[in-house]
Amino acid sequence: MPKILTRIIQWIVGLLFIFSGLIKANDPLGLSYKMQEFFSAWHLQSLNEYTLALAYTMNIFEVLAGVAVIIGWRMRLFSWLLLLLILFFSFLTGYAAYSGKIKTCGCFGDCIPLTPITSFFKDLLLLLLILVLFFYRNKIKSSLAPPVPLIILILIVAGTIFLQSFVLKHLPLVDCLPYKKGNNLLEQMKAPPGAVSDSIVITFQYKKNGQTKEFDADHFPADFDSTYEFVNRFDKVVRQGNATPAIVDFSLNDTSGENVTQHILSQEGNYVFLFAKDFSNNNTWNSEELISVLNKIKEKGLPFYIVTSDMKTAQKIFGNLPFARLLQCDGTVIKTAARVNPTFFVMNGAGIIQKIGGNDLDKVLAVLDILPAQK
Repeated sequence: MPKILTRIIQWIVGLLFIFSGLIKANDPLGLSYKMQEFFSAWHLQSLNEYTLALAYTMNIFEVLAGVAVIIGWRMRLFSWLLLLLILFFSFLTGYAAYSGKIKTCGCFGDCIPLTPITSFFKDLLLLLLILVLFFYRNKIKSSLAPPVPLIILILIVAGTIFLQSFVLKHLPLVDCLPYKKGNNLLEQMKAPPGAVSDSIVITFQYKKNGQTKEFDADHFPADFDSTYEFVNRFDKVVRQGNATPAIVDFSLNDTSGENVTQHILSQEGNYVFLFAKDFSNNNTWNSEELISVLNKIKEKGLPFYIVTSDMKTAQKIFGNLPFARLLQCDGTVIKTAARVNPTFFVMNGAGIIQKIGGNDLDKVLAVLDILPAQK
């Protein structure tokens, strides 16, 4: 094979792995949750506590392997590692495509959601390219003299570790979720423009003379009368639509159990959400910085809502805070909306004007300072 063609394949494979690793390193929790989907499908929920560590490691390795392939460093080793990795990825995407249990593979995180079948064919193409590198691995040499390749790879690993540590503490640098800054939650809860709904045929089951018959509204029997005994009704999807909103499960219930989602999101003016999946981080809830934020919210007269899946603990911590209103929300929804626990959403109507992790309370104060006081 011509050397130039091998070099082109090195760059294609390397850049794909670097891009894939970095886009997931921007949100390692997202990859962690995707792994939990697979483990749940395989009834291996006991491994869920290790998914973040696995995601963290996988992202580092993808970026490292991509750079190593581009510079041609130790191709005997990395060609084997890449081959094993792409075979594993092909198995995962193939399983997702043909089982129907996983909606997206998570190959490029939430920023580029691919259907399982698209991901599977992408991995098959990548497998062919990696096989080329594998068979020509002994002929691929690095043009960089030692110890330059090793220094580059050490810096790459350190940079990927730093990126993941940073976003786990301060929210992803690029938010690709429907709960990102600038989005309108009510709009995100609507079906996209031009979306096609599921095509459904309603059929009925009736019994007559001991026999069960099924037919739709256009094909009732000619002798249909009161001697037909109703058995059941079925709504059958004959053509799958694409009318799924970006947000399908965002629901807020007050302490009495009433759904108040539309009421809260439809209000005018500014208000603040505090999303807290749980209250395990005691340093946050007892900090002077948080007290300053709460005092500023009170001073500005802003409606304040604490959204949590742990209502019992929330009542213990905030039950005596007269201007705070507690709302129950599903824990999975909170993990999607707020990657950092806790996270503040500064709202205007249904629009998200700012989204800040709980480790950046000084930024929350700065945003609150410029908001007008409300009557």
